[in-house]
Amino acid sequence: MSVQFFIVPLVAVALTQVAVIATSVYLHRGLAHQALRVHPIAGVVFRTVLWLTTGQRRRGWVAVHRKHHAFTDREGDPHSPRVLGFWRVQVLNVYYYVREARNGETIRRFAPDVIEDRGDRLLFSWGWGGLSVGMVLLCLVLGFWPGVIAGVGHALLYVFVLAPSINGPGHWRGTQNFENTAYNSAWRAWITGGESLHNNHHAHPRAPQFSARFGEFDPSWLLIRGLVAAGLVTIGGSAAKARVDMRRRVAGESDETLAAPALAGARSEDLVEG
Repeated sequence: MSVQFFIVPLVAVALTQVAVIATSVYLHRGLAHQALRVHPIAGVVFRTVLWLTTGQRRRGWVAVHRKHHAFTDREGDPHSPRVLGFWRVQVLNVYYYVREARNGETIRRFAPDVIEDRGDRLLFSWGWGGLSVGMVLLCLVLGFWPGVIAGVGHALLYVFVLAPSINGPGHWRGTQNFENTAYNSAWRAWITGGESLHNNHHAHPRAPQFSARFGEFDPSWLLIRGLVAAGLVTIGGSAAKARVDMRRRVAGESDETLAAPALAGARSEDLVEG
């Protein structure tokens, strides 16, 4: 029992980190901004992990995120604390995400390139099925109550702690390398897969690496580099250039008068390029 007392919270935290990094690498950088090209084998692995740990549908996630970039911190942003209020986004972030993901017009406008395939129709679109299978696997490995507690703990961390910490504080307070309405948090980046380097990301959405200066750490970038070395991920020329441009601007090696990408009213194809 004492061993389980320590293992259960560790499993919950580990599952949350796996889900966060899979979301960041595959859904965010890979699909939403096409900063990465993911090999089909790696794509199936990512989709399976996300199905078991989050139950999210990739087309909905991409559409909501691209709309966020198109209307950042103004009317139309699905989850802006500047528009909706900080605590409403911090507490009800999942509600605002689900509401927007069910908006057919948002899906059609912002994710026309993310087509549901056979895998989606047969398996990955059944989100509650994935979560149920994930919970059963936890119970088989840890035992019934430890498995349930670990699963619920993971869900609470992912849905009510880490995800809102990106959309809420990420557009409220922090440090900035660039002029936009998002903020960086160097310490939260360690536990959000690099996502809390939000100011950097909004300045260069197509960059596959979110860290831009010394002292900023992007955990997802470590995985990306490993996948690139294994031939499971490739970074296109424009995405690589966006990464270099971001780091040069922070270092003061390029024209400081360059404005951050203008995304207001952009179409989904514009948001891919940033």
